[in-house]
This record gives sequence, structure tokens and C-alpha cells, in this order.
Amino acid sequence: MSDSSRRGAPPSRDRRSSRPAASRQSGPRRQPVPKANVGDVADLSVVQVTEIGAFLDWGHPRDLLLPLNEQRFKPAVGRRVLVMITTDREGRPVATQRLERFLADTSDDHRAGDEVVLMIGETTDLGVKAVVDNQCWGLLYHDDLSRPLRRGQRLTGYVKRLREDGRLDLSLLPPGAAKIDVVGDQVMKVLREAGGYLALSDKSPAPEIKARLGVSKNAFKQAIGRLYKRRMIVIEDVGIRLAPSTEASTEAGADGT
Repeated sequence: MSDSSRRGAPPSRDRRSSRPAASRQSGPRRQPVPKANVGDVADLSVVQVTEIGAFLDWGHPRDLLLPLNEQRFKPAVGRRVLVMITTDREGRPVATQRLERFLADTSDDHRAGDEVVLMIGETTDLGVKAVVDNQCWGLLYHDDLSRPLRRGQRLTGYVKRLREDGRLDLSLLPPGAAKIDVVGDQVMKVLREAGGYLALSDKSPAPEIKARLGVSKNAFKQAIGRLYKRRMIVIEDVGIRLAPSTEASTEAGADGT
């Protein structure tokens, strides 16, 4: 009996073997598109549950095994699980939900301002944990978030601060002037959607600005200051308004002229 027979099953399942013969012969076979690779943290769908573990769709010809001893809870078909993709002792790809074995809580490789790839994890009292560059954990504080985030969501972020203990504070906005431009673009978008006037000014309460735009009062003040210098808006006592030239160009664009 072979080693694989003693273990009960191979570490992956070939989805092609379960397809009807007619469908296998009805035209060119579409190549799967990989959703993740070895070394990645990924949010994957469960496609089958067996006595040796769960099989996950990772976009390769053979589904990925999440063994029983690597599970934190029993997955169900159709659910998604956050896993690290690694290899077993024989070099075969496998998944694990025990991310703590592979991800550090601190980083020696990142600095404030670095652009990073984030995989959103669990929500805590302070904020949302995220995997940074498949290497370590970082934290997005609730106060810095402008929109809800979904576990398993992959997006671009930035290292806001490298703390003295080596932990990473994260942001979805770039540092410095680039951040101001991003907030400015957001302000202009909301202004146009509101018909050219927004009842927010540098005197508005911070919670009101946060609720309307999802940014801090300081970031808002910096952004509208830059927009004003560029003559894109007019700042009034209780709000901001599109400058006449900006409003005219917006209307012309909407009319296709």
C-alpha cells in the first residue's frame, strides 16, 4: 500500500474528473485562473467537505486541501475561509487556518509611508486587523476608516506608523500630499453629486465631516484649502460650493460639449 493510500486520500481533488464526459468533449477547455498561490493569505470558497478535510477553490486545476488538523472550525460548502497556503512535508500545496504560525505581529521590513497589499482579517475593539504583504499583521483603526471592510477583501494600503514595539498602524490613504489629493477628489465627487453645494465647512463638527465624507476634520480642512487655492471651490461660512468655472466645466462635460 502506498503512502498516499495509508493517509486515506491525496491532498487535492481534480474537479475535471467529476465533470460529465459530454461536457469534457464539448469544445476547448477553459484554463482556470489562479486566485492565489503558495505563500499567499487568501479568502477561498469551500467546494467539498470530506473525512480528511475541506477542499477549497483556489483557481487551479486541483482544489486545495484544508486538512482537519489545520482547521479552526468545521467549514461548510459554499462558505469562505481565510487561510495561508503553504506546503506539506512532501511539498504539496495545502491550506491552514492557523495563521499565527506564519504571520508575525511585528515587522522589521516596513517603514512609515510604505505602500502595502492588505488582506482584511477580523474586527477588534480598536479597529480591523489586516495581513500586510502576506508577512505580518497590522491594524486599521476604526476612526481612520471611511467605508466598511469585508473579511478576505484584498486592497492597497499604507503603513501609517511603525510603533516602538514593531507593530504596524495602517491607513487606506497615502501619506502626505497624496493623501490630500485623494481626499480632495472625494470632496469634489460628493460636491458634484450634491448639485454643487455641500453644507460642510472648516467650522463643521468633526463627527459631521466624518459621517458625510468618512475623513478626519484635519484632512478635510487641508483638502478644501488646496481646492480653494486651485480655484476649484468657493469656501463660505457654513459650506463649500463649486467655483463657477469648475461648475461650468462639469455641466459642459455632462452635456457632451
